[in-house]
Amino acid sequence: MPRSTPRPGASHRATLRRSVHLFREFQHEQPDPARFYTALATDSVAQVGSYADLDGTVLLDVGGGPGYFRRAFEGAGATYVALDADVGELAGTGEIHPRTVLGSGMALPFGDGSVDVCYSSNVLEHVPEPWTMADEMVRVTRPGGLVFISWTVWYGPWGGHETAPWHYLGGRRARERYRRTHGHEPKNKFGESLFAVTVADGLRWARTQTGGEVVDVLPRYHPRWARWLVHVPLVRELLTWNLVIVLRRR
Repeated sequence: MPRSTPRPGASHRATLRRSVHLFREFQHEQPDPARFYTALATDSVAQVGSYADLDGTVLLDVGGGPGYFRRAFEGAGATYVALDADVGELAGTGEIHPRTVLGSGMALPFGDGSVDVCYSSNVLEHVPEPWTMADEMVRVTRPGGLVFISWTVWYGPWGGHETAPWHYLGGRRARERYRRTHGHEPKNKFGESLFAVTVADGLRWARTQTGGEVVDVLPRYHPRWARWLVHVPLVRELLTWNLVIVLRRR
């Protein structure tokens, strides 16, 4: 279990330089995914580690995918357990680690209070019942443990994933345009493996859930001074890009 609870943001420098660096790395996601996801995993460890000492924790990554995040979190001293619904995603780096579980994020195959940290990055928008998954993440986290949920918001510039920016005209229309243009379906199919999850949705869930104390709500990739975005309706949907909700399990 975590030895101490760091002050939020204490060891994570959310500067403009860091935001620019992540944006530059994001441009390599398609041609060089290892480069992008390694950079994101490194940043994620620092960000999660600003809320809890990861050394000695059992950390569940819901939607862990390939092993980039595993290496980063284990490097911080965590015992890393990954869950994914797709064996192909888990084998993306050529191997499937023994501490890997196939299952649904909406019905996590773990007991109540069984992990110290429950983490999910850019998965919530890919499940049909995102707040069921969020509730499940809270359930499997021990009292005093940390829940870290991050997702790409629908009305942000990348909300449609590879169909962006046409998702602003509607998810199904953007999906059909992609199919006509490329001759095949996008990887992220609106209505099947991509759903419209907004900032307002997340704030509503955080406000009404009862299992955890909300520690932080922030735009994940922005400088610290841009936190105000999440408090401005409409603006937050367009400019947040990716929202993080951090809770401490009651």
